[in-house]
Amino acid sequence: MIGKKLLKMASNLITAMLFILLLFTSFLVVFSKITGNEADVFGYQIKTVLSGSMEPGIPVGSIIFVKTSDDPTEFQQNDIITFWTEEQIPVTHRIIEVENGGEQYVTKGDANDRADIHPVLSQDVIGKHTGFTVPYVGYVLNFATSPKGAAILLIVPGLFFVIRSFYIMWGVAQHIARIKNEVPSD
Repeated sequence: MIGKKLLKMASNLITAMLFILLLFTSFLVVFSKITGNEADVFGYQIKTVLSGSMEPGIPVGSIIFVKTSDDPTEFQQNDIITFWTEEQIPVTHRIIEVENGGEQYVTKGDANDRADIHPVLSQDVIGKHTGFTVPYVGYVLNFATSPKGAAILLIVPGLFFVIRSFYIMWGVAQHIARIKNEVPSD
């Protein structure tokens, strides 16, 4: 009896977690497809770190939270900012020098030997790193937002729900059959 209760609780927990994952993935995929860029929730963006230029403070595969700004000239030396490169790739590096009253920033990755070749123009700054970093989740998020990953993360939970529905219907059919066999007919 206890084993069945534990199994049912585990099944319900897995179902709830997969449903939340399905909703979260759906939100990310739909929002990024509609807007053509990454989700900006309450002035924050989640970015994936896929290089080691900011290690050990920000490990490869982490997600970071970036606070977007209305004033891209407000950043100061030692702030960690995320910005667009000329190739339209987001990069997160530390400001080592502010030039022209915040119109340009000289940046450098903490693990790099020298400063970045090109100064960052203020209009290319996405925002400032909040200091909140979650290691390894970036790999999952990067996979989830890829076409193949989004398909897998939407299909697998969907299949689980379909299989679970058939399992529940089978159990109900068996229960009805047992009740039918117990009730004497006239």
